[in-house]
Amino acid sequence: MKKRLAVLFGGQSTEHEVSRASATSVLKNIDQTKYDIYPIGITKDGLWFQYTGKVENIDNGEWETDEYFKVPEGQKLIFNKEVDVVFPVLHGSFGEDGTIQGMCKLSNIPCVGPGVMSSAICMDKIYTKYLLEKFNVKQAEYVVINASEYVKDKDTLTENVEKKLGYPVFIKPSNGGSSVGITKAHNKSELIFGVGEALKYDRKVLVEHAINAREIEVGVLGNDYPMATIPGEIIPAKEFYDYEAKYKNEESKLLIPAAFNEAKLQNIKEIAIKIYKILDCAGMARVDFLVDKETEDVYLNEVNTIPGFTKISMYPKMWQATGKTYVELIDELIKLAIERNNK
Repeated sequence: MKKRLAVLFGGQSTEHEVSRASATSVLKNIDQTKYDIYPIGITKDGLWFQYTGKVENIDNGEWETDEYFKVPEGQKLIFNKEVDVVFPVLHGSFGEDGTIQGMCKLSNIPCVGPGVMSSAICMDKIYTKYLLEKFNVKQAEYVVINASEYVKDKDTLTENVEKKLGYPVFIKPSNGGSSVGITKAHNKSELIFGVGEALKYDRKVLVEHAINAREIEVGVLGNDYPMATIPGEIIPAKEFYDYEAKYKNEESKLLIPAAFNEAKLQNIKEIAIKIYKILDCAGMARVDFLVDKETEDVYLNEVNTIPGFTKISMYPKMWQATGKTYVELIDELIKLAIERNNK
């Protein structure tokens, strides 16, 4: 008997469009001999719809005007337990931060990916740092800026960044993904501008020392006994791998495997699995690193609990290079969700 699978896409975060692209790829690669598929679209206004139209209209956004094929209140499929598993292909807030995971937990329905606590912590870059510091995971030096403090005393906070970190620095909203709201500052005016940009997306801002590094990513898959992919390397088309370089500039390159010797590749995989376990991840995550170009020291950059699944995304590409096809990967993720829910 086929499992009934709900695939959630869209959502209310700044990564709405990326989610649609990821979901389109997932829907095209699910083994339909094993699953009855229920696509559920969430608009930017937070309205849920069961969608039965053309998959292509999800990617281009036309699904929202395709009224004939929509059934409102798609969340009832979950609340009424009309599906067996939920696959939230939702990046960012209200999808990757524990909210959807909590809804599924309340409904006792298996949900692909990490659970509530792990999702919430990994979504918050600052709290990820706080936790991993306790386990001596190497990370870039940083300063945290809160919106209320910044309004009161902008000069003291910027001087603290300059004194502790120097330039250049990266400025990031604590909660967010796809490099939305991230800037790089080489001087005070760029720092002030960057903090202002980041505060548009979150009340907490992370300012990090900019390491002269190579950007390395590792896909991790599993529950209690996770496995890691061959590490891949991002060669951005711009100074750093921002939203435009990730999704719009075709000159950005993905190198799989990353150009390290076998011992270094194995070392990076082991660190990725260690971090995955510390953060109590389940199902999947993409662990991103910065490797110093001179010393080859490995620094954690961030952990993505619902990594991109677009046709150019690193997570499925790294698994394919490691020997697992896109179809097999999706099937394994669904099995892992059911396994975790039954424990």
